[in-house]
Amino acid sequence: MSRARVAVLRVVSKELSVVESAAAHGFSQRQLFRLLAAYRAGGLEALEPRSRAPHTNPGQTPTEVRDRVIELRLRLTADGLDAGPETIRWHLAQERLRVPSTSTVRRILHHAGLICPEPRKRPRSSYTRFEAAQPNEMWQSDFIHTQLADGTDVEILNWLDDHSRFLLGATAHTPVTGDVVVSVFLELIDGYGTPASTLTDNARVYTARFGGGRNAFEYLLPILGVLQKNGHPGHPQTQGKIERFHQTLQRWLRARPTARTIAELQRQLDQFREHYNERRPHRALHRRVPGDAYRQTPKATPAGQRAQGPLPPALRPARHPRPHEPPPSRPHAPPRDRRRPRPQTRPRPSRRPPNHRHRPDHRRSPLGPSNRAAQELLAQPTKRARPMAELHQNMTHVATHP
Repeated sequence: MSRARVAVLRVVSKELSVVESAAAHGFSQRQLFRLLAAYRAGGLEALEPRSRAPHTNPGQTPTEVRDRVIELRLRLTADGLDAGPETIRWHLAQERLRVPSTSTVRRILHHAGLICPEPRKRPRSSYTRFEAAQPNEMWQSDFIHTQLADGTDVEILNWLDDHSRFLLGATAHTPVTGDVVVSVFLELIDGYGTPASTLTDNARVYTARFGGGRNAFEYLLPILGVLQKNGHPGHPQTQGKIERFHQTLQRWLRARPTARTIAELQRQLDQFREHYNERRPHRALHRRVPGDAYRQTPKATPAGQRAQGPLPPALRPARHPRPHEPPPSRPHAPPRDRRRPRPQTRPRPSRRPPNHRHRPDHRRSPLGPSNRAAQELLAQPTKRARPMAELHQNMTHVATHP
């Protein structure tokens, strides 16, 4: 029972007077008289504290916006698309509705029970972020595993532009091999141009450097003048863009019926690629679609010189027939003339003064410059190291016979 009820009941039952009850329960006389008036008007329920919130709030989110937020969350999740607060705000802006803040959208979803609690993640500010300055400056590639309806294992090879997040290609294979990587890469070059560099992990289809050799992809890139980059083993954060892209792709595939054949899976991938590049707003691009970001910026080109003429039929260069002979020199390397010194960009300052003359007296010696005979004796070439005793004897002889 509340303190106000006890004070009022003790006065009503004539157990205490108003003055005594107010002093006993910590009320002023005026406050206790107000409580008695409220009791006579509405009973004991009138003694409970009432809410001080205003009856109307002009800053409150409209009901239609709250309902639309929940509806968008359910629809986007069912379609396998991103349904976070930022994405929901973008859809509200496209529909010309009032756009609440990100915290307000998250609070609406939380009250509706549509947010699953997740463990605390590492803050984004702790990562070292990088991004290519132009399209085709760097392509990232990786592949993921999936299954058909009959349980057949299929691998999906993806190529992503680092600057614009443009999905260059998404193809299904059983499985992804080194020849598949080379053939798909050449097809993308025919459609989008040659990139300046590539960034991949250390899978054997991309590099064989840990096996003591080179694969077809590593032989192809120098011919095209493309710089190859590989992330550190066990550190997938280097390829973070395409790793995050895999999450979006897998969520989209799970929301659709499982493909029965590779051809059906490829049709699904083509539909996803069109939606991802042309209709899905990207948060890292300030809500632009990757297709616009890729087309509206000048493309980068390889820094190296591409080989003239068509590519050779065999991507591996021919091995030298005689191992004892040195390999042929690089055709595009500038000639070297080791007999000629390197040209100096500016004259090297001399450490000697202009009027300096080389004199033997300037040689450092334990003897003074006046003892010229001892210095000449020490400067004579010898075929063996003279012992200290013989040196002392010669110096004594010179000193006694000037």
